[in-house]
Amino acid sequence: MKLKREILRLALPSILAGITVPLVGMVDIAVVGHLGGTGGVSGAALIGGISIGTMLFDLLYWNFAFLRAGTGGLTAQAYGRQMADPVGHDAPVMPGSDRASAALNAILARALRIALLSALVLILLQWVVVKAAFLMVHCSPEVQALATRYFYIRIWAAPATLSLFAFKGWFIGLQDSVRPMTADLLVNGLNIVLSVALGFGLAGLPAMGFSGVALGTVLAQWSGFAYSLVAARRRYGFAPQLNPLTLKRLRKNSKQNFLTVFKETADNQRVSQQGIEADGGSGQAEGGSFFTLNRDLFLRSVGMIAVYIGFTVLSARYGDLVLALSTILMKLLMVFSYFTDGFAYAGEALTGRFIGEGSEEGVKSTVRDTYLLTLGVMLLFMLAYGLGGTPLLRLMTSDQSVVEAGKAYLPWLLLMPLIGCPAFVWDGIFIGATASKDLRNSTLLCAVGFFATWFAGLAILNPLQPAKALHLLMGAYFMHLAVRSAYLTLRYKGAVLSPLSRPTPSSGQNPGQNQP
Repeated sequence: MKLKREILRLALPSILAGITVPLVGMVDIAVVGHLGGTGGVSGAALIGGISIGTMLFDLLYWNFAFLRAGTGGLTAQAYGRQMADPVGHDAPVMPGSDRASAALNAILARALRIALLSALVLILLQWVVVKAAFLMVHCSPEVQALATRYFYIRIWAAPATLSLFAFKGWFIGLQDSVRPMTADLLVNGLNIVLSVALGFGLAGLPAMGFSGVALGTVLAQWSGFAYSLVAARRRYGFAPQLNPLTLKRLRKNSKQNFLTVFKETADNQRVSQQGIEADGGSGQAEGGSFFTLNRDLFLRSVGMIAVYIGFTVLSARYGDLVLALSTILMKLLMVFSYFTDGFAYAGEALTGRFIGEGSEEGVKSTVRDTYLLTLGVMLLFMLAYGLGGTPLLRLMTSDQSVVEAGKAYLPWLLLMPLIGCPAFVWDGIFIGATASKDLRNSTLLCAVGFFATWFAGLAILNPLQPAKALHLLMGAYFMHLAVRSAYLTLRYKGAVLSPLSRPTPSSGQNPGQNQP
């Protein structure tokens, strides 16, 4: 019962914040969906523009998901080791403490350096990214023009967005779900308010229409960054320090190869690593292990990108109506995932902590209780999707043609809780265990499952009509979730539990890190 309370303590704030994430996407779609007809642009085209514009950022940002997952897993394990054996270390971060150890601060400092350098490169290459993207994405000229406009505005939030990944992982690793909840509520709440106000010109603000939705996101992201930086400083004493060597080289040679600077930024953390290397001798924060973990998590992101971007790109080939429908259905499906992510984050934090403490029973109990608590959410959403499908469609758009066409696809919503639940929960458990090899393999395999289903269906149903195309896409999407769930279930004992029963030599092998 005590562990269940701890899971709820960590999960509920994340769930509360998570509710606002799909709401942002839903509000953005609702704003542009009700702008249809202005300037001769249809509601379906405006929804398609938001969909493609958002997809471009998913394509970019999912490559950096390791900043959250890797930072969270490493921080949770470092926290657990300090809780289990604080002798010789800085005082562990106990509940109510306002200081973090040098080891924990170094993990965040490294992640923020990578985030800011990466964002700088994305801003410099924004024109190239857009041109390259539309070599792959086929959509109507109206949708392409709208998505391009959206991208060129929102890209200026890149430093804040990538830094927020690192902050969220770090706070969760410290068993603190309140700070990321507050940041998410601030970001998403402001995003909703500003998108509506700037879109329609409320509260004395200019009516910017479609562009106002993008600008609202930029302002909200930077507000969240400012809050997170202040919270890390005041709550845990985080004091970021710039890397003098990297700055000197950047000033000396502005054409310095980014990858060299990137590697140098991580390798030159030796001063701050003194605290990490003293942290139980794990060695997990050393350059090689750090990049091994993040390389696997990067490849995991590639698998996820292939599925979600593939879903949008393939739907765009069948016209603006199918693209609008697929966008709305995916937003509705993701509402469930953000609820489940709250329990996944709790499982991540506690799994990492128990692995740091060397407690196999603690990990087993975390998995069991996390699944039991998630079961209630699964049943709740099956009921909600079953009874509220059509009203949700009407909430998303006033375009009656989209609403009527969407009714045929509502039964797919009922599959999300059944198939998605284990996939999302296992993600949290494996991230907490820093079992990066299996996370990598699961998502690469699920991408294979998605495209195999699509191309098999395409061969059988050829020629494929737009109405059948979306049904096939939904089937392929759920195949990818089924593959993830099955693979991670089979690998749980070998990847998460087995390393805990082995001796942990002083050579620095992290018990939760499976080797590639």
